Amino acid sequence: MPHAATDGRRSTCGSRTGLTDERTDGKKAPMQRVTRPMSRRIHWLLGLLTVGMVGCDHATKRAAELHLGGQRVVELIPGVLDLRYTRNHDIAFHLMRWFAGPGRLPVLIGVPCIALVALTVAWWRRRYAPRAEQAAYALIMAGAAGNLIDRVLRGFVVDFIYLHYWPVFNVADMAVVGGAVLLAWSWWRQPAPTSV
Repeated sequence: MPHAATDGRRSTCGSRTGLTDERTDGKKAPMQRVTRPMSRRIHWLLGLLTVGMVGCDHATKRAAELHLGGQRVVELIPGVLDLRYTRNHDIAFHLMRWFAGPGRLPVLIGVPCIALVALTVAWWRRRYAPRAEQAAYALIMAGAAGNLIDRVLRGFVVDFIYLHYWPVFNVADMAVVGGAVLLAWSWWRQPAPTSV
């Protein structure tokens, strides 16, 4: 059976690193770019980022409990930005103020758990997506996990950053918002699929 003409190279499949090129004359050709090991390293780094953001969130919440308790207010920018300790028994923008009763806390814990599972599945399916998109998933997961841990351990979420004319928030909220913005920006930058 005739073979297609080549420049002295043949392709082989590596067991873990994808396709490589070898020359039939015994000389090694330059390796093709391999993306999978790089993706694994990125995932490790993003995992560390997620854990680090959760740790930072809870360290700042603990500091707020210790230093801002008793209705103490620390002005950073007068009339613009303060630090004040608050306990949030609701979700963002008090969207569940209409729902009271003994089933409130289980709902506030169960819904974020479902959201985290869905987010984990989405991140796994997009595990070879651009780095900006994966960093966005890491930030959103870190923020959601940080507030979820608060609700499980305390029964409420500690907020302490008060930007005037905006509800009090925390580091976890900043991570969620920043991740959402980064995710939208990453999707917007992706080229539109070309029709064949």
